[in-house]
Amino acid sequence: MSTVSVIVPCYNYARFLPACIESVLTQEGVEVSVLIIDDCSTDDSPAVGEALAAGDTRLAYRCHEVNHRHIATYNEGFDWASGDYTLLLSADDLLTPGALRRATGLMDAHPEVGFVYGRTVFLREDRRTPVPRTEDKGWKTWNGAEWIEKRCEATTNNISSPEVVLRTSLVKTLGGFRPELPHTADLEFWMQCAALADVGYVRGAHQAYYRKHGASMLHQHYNAPLIDLQQRKAAFDALFDEHGHRIPDAGRLRSLANKGLAQHALWGASRAYERGRLDKIPVDQLVAFARETCPGAESLGAYSALRRRQRLGPRYSLALQPVSMLPLVRRIRDIAAWQAVQRRGV
Repeated sequence: MSTVSVIVPCYNYARFLPACIESVLTQEGVEVSVLIIDDCSTDDSPAVGEALAAGDTRLAYRCHEVNHRHIATYNEGFDWASGDYTLLLSADDLLTPGALRRATGLMDAHPEVGFVYGRTVFLREDRRTPVPRTEDKGWKTWNGAEWIEKRCEATTNNISSPEVVLRTSLVKTLGGFRPELPHTADLEFWMQCAALADVGYVRGAHQAYYRKHGASMLHQHYNAPLIDLQQRKAAFDALFDEHGHRIPDAGRLRSLANKGLAQHALWGASRAYERGRLDKIPVDQLVAFARETCPGAESLGAYSALRRRQRLGPRYSLALQPVSMLPLVRRIRDIAAWQAVQRRGV
């Protein structure tokens, strides 16, 4: 059977850790080894982690004496991994039944594929745990350059993270996540992988549960629109700076990503007027970001829409929002894009 090294970073997630580990150790059709890396938690994580490790030889536990932060912790796990495949699974997330068998089956059959992902189920503490789909409807693979182009078109990360299974040899070649990208290191790493290998997708079945809660790192630290855009741009810049020579038509794709990021920034600025949030959304900084990122930003439709709202002012923009079609069109577009990701993976 294929071997999978599972890295479980944990910081104050004692209440989630047992279920996370159980979801890994009950996977069928693969051999797993698990490393819990406790990043100096202040809750009961040490006691829980040590108890779990004492009860199963497939499980090991480490605890940092000082907090290393998430990127260093992830990369420590990548250094440890020795199985055929590697999975990074946060202690607050879960695998679905059969997830590893489905992912490794694809990569066993396609040695040119560097990583596999699939659909996720979102978990919320105030709701029941949804029943996942586990019916395998086949696989989809993309040439790596083709997959990168899809990311440049969308300029967003279509992967939550717990659903990704990586070929360990590729992880060792690339060396792990970039510390200078605390918010988008995963997006940049998936694109790095695609620059060197093909990409696989498990169709139909849910591969993992991704938990949404107020204590998550994304919710606490990287929820500001300008920071998000800056980090996404840094991820694309890092990709093309290092691997542009491997990516066909890299110049066009880089311009495509920059244009998309500029449009996102301008639509974000428009929302400040539509929602009466000029005191919360940094409009001038978003516009400056758009201009710096895309020299022709003033010719974009999103820029014209923003200028109309600026002429109207926040009071009338907010009053006219219920009869304006643009916010509705954007919302429908975003929903359609997400549904396409869930169906097709991109």
